[in-house]
Amino acid sequence: MIIAVDAMGGDHAPVEIVKGAVRAAQDRDISVILVGDQEAVERELAKLPTPPNGRISVKHASEVVEMHDHPANAIRRKADSSIVVAANLIVSGEAHAMVSAGNTGAAMAVAAIKLGRIEGIDRPAIGALIPTTTGGKGVMLDGGANVDCSVENLAQFAIMGREYADRVLKIKNPRVGLLSIGEEPTKGNELTKAANARLSEMQLNFVGNVDGKDVFRGAADVIVCDGFAGNLVLKIAEGVAEFIFANVKAEIGRSPVYRLGALLSRPAFRRVKLMMDYAEYGGAPLLGVNGVCIISHGRSNAHAISNAIRAAAAAVENDVVGCISASVRRQEVAAL
Repeated sequence: MIIAVDAMGGDHAPVEIVKGAVRAAQDRDISVILVGDQEAVERELAKLPTPPNGRISVKHASEVVEMHDHPANAIRRKADSSIVVAANLIVSGEAHAMVSAGNTGAAMAVAAIKLGRIEGIDRPAIGALIPTTTGGKGVMLDGGANVDCSVENLAQFAIMGREYADRVLKIKNPRVGLLSIGEEPTKGNELTKAANARLSEMQLNFVGNVDGKDVFRGAADVIVCDGFAGNLVLKIAEGVAEFIFANVKAEIGRSPVYRLGALLSRPAFRRVKLMMDYAEYGGAPLLGVNGVCIISHGRSNAHAISNAIRAAAAAVENDVVGCISASVRRQEVAAL
């Protein structure tokens, strides 16, 4: 298993990216190609006390796509950027998947153009993993790739999300829900109401609309929505989590009794924090492209990158791309 990693993407590149890559290569049978400025990457590799056991290599890329760069520039003006070179490694067969914590728009554009789309998929979507109060995980898509969507786009998101939940998250017959402002099929805007009718006709375990308050309660294993709503849900949830933890910490400091209670409750707080920590999930798969691409948070540390590499390997091992392609064909046949 060979994963190409954009070593120059993210707020903490290349230091944390290199550390995460080495950790992933040591933990299991994964080889990593670190793509970026060779001198900078090798300098970070030399600092690590544990040798990478021959499963780490470096591919030089002379350019970097910055966070402020327009996605189109990643291909037109920066053809030798780390993110483009990483995608080319998949095209040439030198790598099975790619991971990037850099410019999200550029990663999506490069993957879509270089890898191409799965036949029958009009728009790739970001499959964001979400924790649930049941202790499991679900996937929401789109997490921000497509602001404006059609009914058919949402139907394709449902197919992709179902296959990812089944193959990678190991959820048997995953429940598919449509994000709306109420559970009734008549609730929502025109797109949501039309999408509800479309999903009801498909060969999916469709459980109907899912209200916003029920997303993290595990009402469905796959939450379908447009990228505008999906990204809002994820960003608001991240902000609320930070707000709650900051206020709990402040309140604990107000009293010795509170501090004692917090000390006794530390294991519980730690488990909750881990459940909500994006680093535990590594990154979100870009589903719908003809290859595996994991997009990580820009603030990713070594732990997050290591998990992102594992997520990429799991998607390859479970043939997510092939399963989505086969599922699209089955739905097309059923609609005839």
